[in-house]
Amino acid sequence: MIVHCGNLAFNLFQFDGFNFCLFGSQFILHYYGILLMLGAVAGAWLASLELKRRGYDPEMVWDLLIYLIIGGVIGARLWHVFTPTPSSGVTTYYYLTHPLDIIEIWKGGLGIPGTIIGGVIALYFYARHYKVVGFLEWADIAAPGLALGQAIGRWGNFFNQELYGSPTTLPWGIKITDAASRVAPFNDLTTYPLDVTRFHPLFFYEFILNLANMFLLLWLTRRFAEKLKKGDVFLVYLIAYPTIRFFLEFLRVDYPVIGGIDPNQIIVAVVAVLAAVALIWRHRSASGKSSDEPVEVQSAAGLSFVPVEAEEPVVEKVRKPAKKSSSSRTARKSVPAAKKSTRSSPAPRRKSSTSSSSKAKK
Repeated sequence: MIVHCGNLAFNLFQFDGFNFCLFGSQFILHYYGILLMLGAVAGAWLASLELKRRGYDPEMVWDLLIYLIIGGVIGARLWHVFTPTPSSGVTTYYYLTHPLDIIEIWKGGLGIPGTIIGGVIALYFYARHYKVVGFLEWADIAAPGLALGQAIGRWGNFFNQELYGSPTTLPWGIKITDAASRVAPFNDLTTYPLDVTRFHPLFFYEFILNLANMFLLLWLTRRFAEKLKKGDVFLVYLIAYPTIRFFLEFLRVDYPVIGGIDPNQIIVAVVAVLAAVALIWRHRSASGKSSDEPVEVQSAAGLSFVPVEAEEPVVEKVRKPAKKSSSSRTARKSVPAAKKSTRSSPAPRRKSSTSSSSKAKK
């Protein structure tokens, strides 16, 4: 569909977005930005359902979303500025000398690790100011929605012709038809022709795995609700997503290099290990603590008992006092009376044999 805009004529639908005319000029509404916002809204919707399930007002999440978007976008862009990919064609030095180019996020260049860091910082200050829901519980509520948002947002990388892997002959391989998006040595179009060469769709792999991560987190929150501590669900997220990212980095061809290594891969590996250690430590210390703590026992009648340490479950047995029968009462009364008669009456004296013999003589 051709759109006429003054002296310009262009297609309404292009591969990277919608083109439209405004005030006699051509504007592009990029699919990348549309999908990022769609992912944010979908993640917030999922978080609102979790809020409602926990007994909170689900409308709170829409207030929080504004803070998360601001913090997430700032963090994501700064991550890209300090760890730019080769396909971006720019370096950190370029951004520092051209600061206005930092705000051009519609051209791509957002780092997911930075999104998470910026979002967590914004969430912390929000929870600290509005003390209805604690920070750790908020993190648990937001984690499944974060995974869903990432899954949807990854399709923006497809339209930007980025986040692809090494060449493959697999039937689901994708073509990178924009020569400018190719990185060396795959920008050699003689060896790797545009219409023949296919690459691993890393964006699609991450889309599937992020959905699996979302379902895992939702299942955990329901299956182990009584055993989980606040913050555990987010720790599981910090184990699952960095693990996904770590292994996909081996297939990626467009990654930042600092000192000959991929900083993203190193950082996500460290985060996954630390999160796993924290999760294990929290539950190990909790189990050790519970065995040392005294078990408080209270009877149905409200009587207080001295706390005791119990290795096995304490089963309280309350004995009902037996009713006293009339015969037992009579028996109890007769016992002291018998004792009294025993003490008052002196024992009979024996007559000596001499006195008896003298009486006989008389």
